[in-house]
Amino acid sequence: MSLVQPGLGLPLGAAAIVVRSVLRTVSRPDWHGLENLPDGGCVIVANHVSWLDPVTLADVLVASGPVPRILAKESLFRVPVLGQLLRTMRGVPVSRGTGDAAAALQHAAEAVRGGDRVVIFPDGTLTKDPEGWPMVGKTGAARLALTTGAPLVPIAQWGPQQLLPRTGRPRLWPRPRMQVLVGPPVDLSAYQGQPITATVLREVTDLVVDAVVELLSQLRGEPAPARWDPRTGSRRPAVEGTP
Repeated sequence: MSLVQPGLGLPLGAAAIVVRSVLRTVSRPDWHGLENLPDGGCVIVANHVSWLDPVTLADVLVASGPVPRILAKESLFRVPVLGQLLRTMRGVPVSRGTGDAAAALQHAAEAVRGGDRVVIFPDGTLTKDPEGWPMVGKTGAARLALTTGAPLVPIAQWGPQQLLPRTGRPRLWPRPRMQVLVGPPVDLSAYQGQPITATVLREVTDLVVDAVVELLSQLRGEPAPARWDPRTGSRRPAVEGTP
């Protein structure tokens, strides 16, 4: 496989080469399930363990197809280096709690319909789960998949939090493994033709987050605890969540 997929263009191609070279120097890729990624537009849902996640996921996805469009907090676009990378990849900034968030989701829907892969972290921020598991998810990815009819693909990753932890020093040696496991698209056939209600959005969100958790359990080799709800600071099953 070539270092960079054909057709990226000079800015994206150069960015991909630099990112991949740096990541190979400080980490070891361990990717599985890439055959589950659709060729066309889709909504990709991943767990969020490090501010490095957009970069490590882009590395995986560029190696297997089109450059992803990543929905990320607007503040990340102002971070040196990371912000430039997100802009180069045509990332979509999200200002939560404002009208801009709805506009970002509409922009993402247009991208999916145009054949792009759009990445969403349903946690909305770095997970606050004390053990690093996904939290009760926000419903944007479910709405995007149901609105566009695009495949909803779960991805779990484990390892970026060692390179760039929330607190503490990075672990550069021995080089941590960047584990990624892509699952098959979530079956949404039961929701086809249904109105997109709050209940439906919650159910679909729980389905895809459950799929991510199951993949992450495989990577970590341990069962997941009950879902962490950041609003209460405690665990509870995701099925009890509300949008």
